[in-house]
Amino acid sequence: MQEYLEKLCKEWAEKHNFSGVCRLRVGKEQSFCEAYGYANRAFHIPNRTDTRFDMASITKLFTAVAVLQLVEQGKLRLDDRITEVIDLSGTEIPGDVTVEQLLNHTSGIADDADEEAGEDYAALFLDSPNYGIRECRDFLRNFAYKKPNFAAGTHVRYCNCSFILLGLAIEKITGMTYRGYVCRHVFEKAGMNSSGFPSMDEVNENTAEGYRSILGPDGKAAGYRKNIYSYPPRGTPDGGAYVTAGDLDRFLTALCSGLLLGRKASASLLRPHCAFTRPEDWYGIPGLYERNGYAFEFLMRDGHTEPFCMYKDGQNAGVSAKVSYYPERDISLILLSNQDCNVWEMTRLIQLELYSRFYAGAEKKPE
Repeated sequence: MQEYLEKLCKEWAEKHNFSGVCRLRVGKEQSFCEAYGYANRAFHIPNRTDTRFDMASITKLFTAVAVLQLVEQGKLRLDDRITEVIDLSGTEIPGDVTVEQLLNHTSGIADDADEEAGEDYAALFLDSPNYGIRECRDFLRNFAYKKPNFAAGTHVRYCNCSFILLGLAIEKITGMTYRGYVCRHVFEKAGMNSSGFPSMDEVNENTAEGYRSILGPDGKAAGYRKNIYSYPPRGTPDGGAYVTAGDLDRFLTALCSGLLLGRKASASLLRPHCAFTRPEDWYGIPGLYERNGYAFEFLMRDGHTEPFCMYKDGQNAGVSAKVSYYPERDISLILLSNQDCNVWEMTRLIQLELYSRFYAGAEKKPE
């Protein structure tokens, strides 16, 4: 795999705007970990394998763990109605939306920017400054007064702001800030010592700046613009934690080993729950279909009860990231980029190679 990944990552760094880290672990062995591009383009400071990157929506995984920890402690239930946990009076959040529906994107509530409908998240801040949104409660005005998309539990639609409500629930129940809780009870417990929620208007060591591409006539990046005005300056429950590739793999290990959650809660996070399925031909692997879980999304194979892959991705202007875990073979694949880059296609190509080597034939053995 090392030779394959070296060739692919070099090509993508040179031709397809990849700037970041690619990390592959097979079993207990780190098979590949290399950095490309610049953490700071102005001063040509290169990315390193231990550089911190914006996780965008991968942050939702940490929120889901925090919620399930509170469920384990008996302080919250999955069937609790969110309007009975936090005060949402005067809003359009329906009274029957549950914590579980927020976790698996079946709540039906409106988002601040409906990205599935093609709305640009950065456009939210053309008339309202992004620096005015720093805490969970600051998001409410941009989504809580919109009509729902559908009745709770009747459909599935990705919703960033459902995790804002979960973050508010965490703060109400624990008396801590969302960030403080996650840093203490998720990052510290998992040994994620380089992870946190730095603000983009602070001086942050070993942290990659995000760059939005300025496209030329050929559709390729002809220049770059910093993404500091494209989304809120500090991470919240739906996105924006800064994590290294190594720390993200430590999170997966801690999750799968029961370090973050007990057996029952861990099992619930590592399995799909949403009844709705979607066929997935794009990946090029026979019989794949997709189901939602609690923040994670799952690729299942016809005739198999175990997930083929559980993953979470994240995208903002100047941020592209995806973490994939293959539980049957204990393989983790992490791609983090601080530029607009199609890490989804990179993942697809690498995943096809992993499938060929480790799944397609019984005679295939891990290297």
